[in-house]
Amino acid sequence: MKKTLNFIGKSKIFFGISLSIIAIGLICNIIFGATLNIQFKGGTIISYNYVGEIDEDALQDTIQKATPDHTVTFTVTKDIMNNTDDEDAYTVSVEFSGNESIETDLQKSITETLVKAFPDNKFEYQETTSVEASMGINFLLKCLTAVAIASALMVIYVTIRFKRIGGLSAGMMALVALFHDVAMIYFLYVIFRMPIDSNFIAVVLMILGYSLNDTIVIYDRVREERRLAGREADLAEVFNKSASAVMPRTIATSITTLVAIGTVYVVAVIFNLSSVQSFALPMMIGIVSGCYSSLCIAGPLWVAWNQRKSKKAE
Repeated sequence: MKKTLNFIGKSKIFFGISLSIIAIGLICNIIFGATLNIQFKGGTIISYNYVGEIDEDALQDTIQKATPDHTVTFTVTKDIMNNTDDEDAYTVSVEFSGNESIETDLQKSITETLVKAFPDNKFEYQETTSVEASMGINFLLKCLTAVAIASALMVIYVTIRFKRIGGLSAGMMALVALFHDVAMIYFLYVIFRMPIDSNFIAVVLMILGYSLNDTIVIYDRVREERRLAGREADLAEVFNKSASAVMPRTIATSITTLVAIGTVYVVAVIFNLSSVQSFALPMMIGIVSGCYSSLCIAGPLWVAWNQRKSKKAE
């Protein structure tokens, strides 16, 4: 006979852990604030290719001297698809935020400065990409709308499918768990000073589906256990038994996914693929959070909701 874990009895501990993490995230958000990528806030990106190793501090000083009237940031990624004479190839993206247009003369000046400062690295201009701030905001709003619609549809689905165990309460608590997971991903971006870009939206949408799948598996087992135990059965016992039964499967699935995403992250670190890193790391945190919230947040909240509802009815 499998051991039944007391999830409901430890619910205050689970809630305390989540609230503590959220509190730390909010403090960091107040101190540091969220950083938006140029995709959302608008600006210009000038990309260059080069070969060989370069000290990034020296590269930053060189770029800043070539653009004294602008505040710029840059990212360097390894171009694994392009090797020249057995030398490692890289791409550097110089980012100018805001609506000010970047003049052709300034682009030429940056190119000439880089070629002169690093003659052995064969700097070549690649492309210039501009995004208006208004377009970036519209894109962000559309992404947030997509997340809101996906969340609403998920709640409706859970409400309809699990009518026998209080469909609306199950759907609302599943939504709370989803918000919990989104908050964990957002605070990760804030704490690690990662710019919020399209990767953030992609991770959020994927974690919404992944976390909801775990929650549905638990709800499905709760529905079956309650049918067998009867309507008068204690909800806490029903949930503890159901969660204990599905926990090995949920954890095994999460670990398998973590291994796959972790491998992607390690490869991205080795080859300095920053765009892949900004996707893989939040995915790993989201998977852990999704597994945790399904077992320790959504279920205990659902039990608390229905117990309170029963007391009111009495």
